Formats: sequence, structure tokens, C-alpha cells
Amino acid sequence: MRVSFVHQPHPRIAARRASGPPKTADEHVGLNGRVALAVTTAVGTMWCAYAFAVLALVALPGAVQGGILASVQWLSQTFIQLVMLSVIMVGQNILGRAQDKRADMTYQDADATFHEAEQIQAHLQAQDVAMNALLEKVEKLEAALVRS
Repeated sequence: MRVSFVHQPHPRIAARRASGPPKTADEHVGLNGRVALAVTTAVGTMWCAYAFAVLALVALPGAVQGGILASVQWLSQTFIQLVMLSVIMVGQNILGRAQDKRADMTYQDADATFHEAEQIQAHLQAQDVAMNALLEKVEKLEAALVRS
């Protein structure tokens, strides 16, 4: 009796190793996507938020002269919308970078786990060889006992 296990690695393991972790830069975006990325990159900066704040402040004197309603409308429709747009985008960019780092760490952890699993498979293979050698000795001893 022999132990005859043959490890069959899942095809996804080879495909994962070949492709590596997904990156935003690898995405095909086309012309419209490149324009959108350029605008998003420009608007999603604190410098743009400062520029929008200055632009909104230009209209502040007219809003103040228009009374309370005009001032509230200026604050909510002009200042907050213009400035917060860029500030929120900056925050989203920071969160996105953190998510990319977490995704890369998860990929590396999975790669380490696969490596450990391969080590376990190699260890089990070595045990199978040793077990087969012991089984052969036991079979020889049994045969010798039967003959005697």
C-alpha cells in the first residue's frame, strides 16, 4: 500500500501571479477618461479650494447688500458648493490612497498565504515519501514473517 496524493494547484494561483495586484493606472480610460482625470486631479486640490474661496468672496459684497436671504443663498449656493467640492475631493483622494495601500497589503498577505500553503504541500509530499518508505519496510517484514 502506497500513499499517492498528487497536488493539483488551482489555476487561479498561476493567473494571480501573472497579473499581480490591480492598479488604477492600469485601467484603460480613453480620451474622455483622460480629460475627466485631468479635471478631477486639478479640482481635487486644496489650491483649487482656495481659488474657489477667493472667487466666491468676490460675490460676497453683493450678497451682503442683498440682505439676509441673499447672504444665506451666497453661503449655501456659492461658497459652500464651490469650496466644499474641492475639499471633499481632496479627502476622497486621501481615502483612495489609503484603500489602495490596504488592497496592496491584502494582496501581499494572500501571496504569503499561498506561499505557506505551498510549503505545507511540500512538507506533506516529504511525509508521503517517508511514509511510503516505512510502508515498504513493513511489507518486507510481513513477507519475511509469512515465509518463516
